[in-house]
Amino acid sequence: MADPADADSETTSDKTSETTPPAPVRPPVGNPYLAAVLAWVIPGLGHVYVKRWRRGLAFLVLIVAAIWIGCLLHGNLYRPLPRQPLSLLATIGAMGMGAPYFLLRSVFGYAGDIASPGFEYGTAFLLTGGLMNLLLVLDAWDIARGKKD
Repeated sequence: MADPADADSETTSDKTSETTPPAPVRPPVGNPYLAAVLAWVIPGLGHVYVKRWRRGLAFLVLIVAAIWIGCLLHGNLYRPLPRQPLSLLATIGAMGMGAPYFLLRSVFGYAGDIASPGFEYGTAFLLTGGLMNLLLVLDAWDIARGKKD
């Protein structure tokens, strides 16, 4: 036999789900394509573009600190290597840091030092900086579209 209390709780939950107002729709804050490109080129700039100044500055400091520590530890700044397809994925991840990757690679000729005791840790910091920035590109995109605060 069914418990009458269960029937009451089911109808109550049905009523509350029907009367719950939909989530508010936020208007777009800016051009999501421009926000994404700015966020990729210079870490944090996409957030500054969408008027999230403190977030943008915090993210800039965080990414630059990761890159700086990675360079101090002489980590590997990935580049594609022949017959090593995973090096392409790692390169894409490292390129996620945007302009700093190209500055380090082209202007400063940075390559890392495999004989350094901190090589592996430095590589992890450099790769993490790039991957974090790629996530921040998506965050700036969502904020610009009005999908996120």
